[in-house]
Amino acid sequence: MNRSATYRELARGAARALAALLLAASPAWAHHGSSISYDTTNLWSTWATVTQFNYLNPHPTMTFDRTVGDGEVEHWVAELLTNPSTLARQGWTRSRTLAALAPGNRVKLLLATSRAGGFSGIVMRLEDEQGQVIGAGRPGPGGVDLDGVPGGLQPARDKPLPGQDAH
Repeated sequence: MNRSATYRELARGAARALAALLLAASPAWAHHGSSISYDTTNLWSTWATVTQFNYLNPHPTMTFDRTVGDGEVEHWVAELLTNPSTLARQGWTRSRTLAALAPGNRVKLLLATSRAGGFSGIVMRLEDEQGQVIGAGRPGPGGVDLDGVPGGLQPARDKPLPGQDAH
């Protein structure tokens, strides 16, 4: 093999390595900001019953039920503001978190509702029935207590979503 062929092979190998590195890093570039999808300026709190919890990266997800004033049950979906690495650094290992958030457990949530509305939000703070904060969360209780209020805090329909023009 001559010298120029060796350099070409090295250059191809370097290009392949760079392409693989860029592809591996692309999910980090796609990460969203919470304030884009959720109304984090109008937080509210409620008691809920966990129906499912998923210890996932980049954000754990959960479904929960909340009972409103007339006894009707609302079924919500949410992601947690925190991530598994932060949970683990604070001692909330996967097994400890799954035990604390097992289906049927009651928790107090501090939520930001989806800007698109509906029963979807992001959990900013999570406490068990004894008041222990589960994982990282926004400090202090904060938010408006809307326990039992139907729909929680839905966005005003006259406000444009981020990126939309005001009419």
